[in-house]
Amino acid sequence: MRSIADSIGKAAVLDQLAEESAELAKAALKMSRILRGKNPTPVTPRAAEKNLVEEFTDVMVVAAELGLRKDEKVAELKRNRWHKRLEKKHDTKRKHRPQISGEKKRSR
Repeated sequence: MRSIADSIGKAAVLDQLAEESAELAKAALKMSRILRGKNPTPVTPRAAEKNLVEEFTDVMVVAAELGLRKDEKVAELKRNRWHKRLEKKHDTKRKHRPQISGEKKRSR
């Protein structure tokens, strides 16, 4: 059996990856909208999650067809960078927290 890329060409598979990625982004935004609850949608949380998983799966299928694989080293570096940014944000908030009237200043 021929690969899909052999049948339609790599460029067409890349087009499909872009389309599926856009659909995944839309599904993630819909779920975010539901979680925030500020802009109502008729989509239920369960339906939104099902769609998010489906679109993620579509992206993974097309990526696999292109021979793309997760790079564990890059993933670890990105996770670590994300954690450091969150820690820095947390530390910055703590340092610049406004003093409440009557609250004693803490010594560091």
